[in-house]
Amino acid sequence: MWGIAPLYFKQIAAVPAPDILMHRIVWSSALLAILILALGQFDKVRAIFRSRKVMGLLVVASVLLAGNWLLFIWAINANLMLEASLGYYINPLLNVFLARLFLNERLRGMQKVAVILAVIGVANIIIAHGTLPWVALLLAGSFAIYGLLRKQIPVEPLPGLFMETLLLLPFAGLYWVWFASDAANMLTNSWSLNAWLMAAGIVTTLPLLAFNAAAKRIMYTTLGLIQYIGPTLMFVFAVGMYNEPLEPARLVTFGFVWCGLLLFSLDSLKVYRQQRQAQLLES
Repeated sequence: MWGIAPLYFKQIAAVPAPDILMHRIVWSSALLAILILALGQFDKVRAIFRSRKVMGLLVVASVLLAGNWLLFIWAINANLMLEASLGYYINPLLNVFLARLFLNERLRGMQKVAVILAVIGVANIIIAHGTLPWVALLLAGSFAIYGLLRKQIPVEPLPGLFMETLLLLPFAGLYWVWFASDAANMLTNSWSLNAWLMAAGIVTTLPLLAFNAAAKRIMYTTLGLIQYIGPTLMFVFAVGMYNEPLEPARLVTFGFVWCGLLLFSLDSLKVYRQQRQAQLLES
């Protein structure tokens, strides 16, 4: 779902990125409120309000999420889909590094090499272009920290995501009233544009619910492994559909990151087979 999201944002590229972010927050909140009521989870939402610690962590998570959303939208509509793709390729390896720092998940030998290869890839871009790939690094960093934080917050995926969007909703409302462009006026827009804008709730909510549910159920390193399906689709779209330039230096950087991900995948597969075999022997 995240891999095909850029196709959606390209359909509304004429709308400023902050306006799209506002619509993501508003319509995600509405959709999540309907789901909360339909599934009878309102008591779980009320329980969140009783914990200052949980509320504080959710405030931080919501700020990280909003920043990540805004930067991603801007990057896609500024024809920087390749850089966004690079960011989400780096993200799984950054997840591994953060898991080592904060969750005490030990890095195995091949995982260490994978992280080092990603660092070399980023260094290559810095040397070749003289600038940091800041879009890629901020996308990777903000979402990796968000995922790590959400793994530590003792709330279920649906109520937690609803609270995150609810915390952002007042700011979205103020922006809509005071700062939004003419494209945000749904009374003067075409019905098709309004439909595209309202679809932001679905595009935003479904993959995040899946991500947060997965973060609670599987190892964070495994979650990272699955996540690079998305940037692969973004890479294909950027090069194949939108003709973004893939100069040699950037291709070398992707090459290093891909090699790191390959080692990471082989290592994860090896460990999975060992664990599976151990479970069979125990049974």
